Amino acid sequence: MHWRTVMFIVCTAFMVLSGSARADEVPLVTGEHWTKSSEELKKAYLVGIANVVHVEAAYHGANPPADTQSFLPRLVKGLKGQTLDSVREGLNKWYAAHPDQLQRPVIETIWFELVVPGLQKNS
Repeated sequence: MHWRTVMFIVCTAFMVLSGSARADEVPLVTGEHWTKSSEELKKAYLVGIANVVHVEAAYHGANPPADTQSFLPRLVKGLKGQTLDSVREGLNKWYAAHPDQLQRPVIETIWFELVVPGLQKNS
């Protein structure tokens, strides 16, 4: 719990100090970026997504938002049983099998190729 609190404080401080980021300033990572990245960079990207989930959970505490208010509860449920490595490997396999879809955003691929099937399996 201590680690999560520290991470929440650090992330919050970073957001406050860096100001608001407009949507057009946030880079969208695509399959092209993914396939050209090292395995360490891919894992760092996934750790970043995991950190967003943890920050959101810490922010809401014992009162998490309903599924209709946030996609994060569905993300967590859909990825239940997955690890950073299994998600990374799943993305590697998907982009290798679909080289014509390298412009597809990685977060979209995670959602439709991992989360949605996971939701159906974990329901």
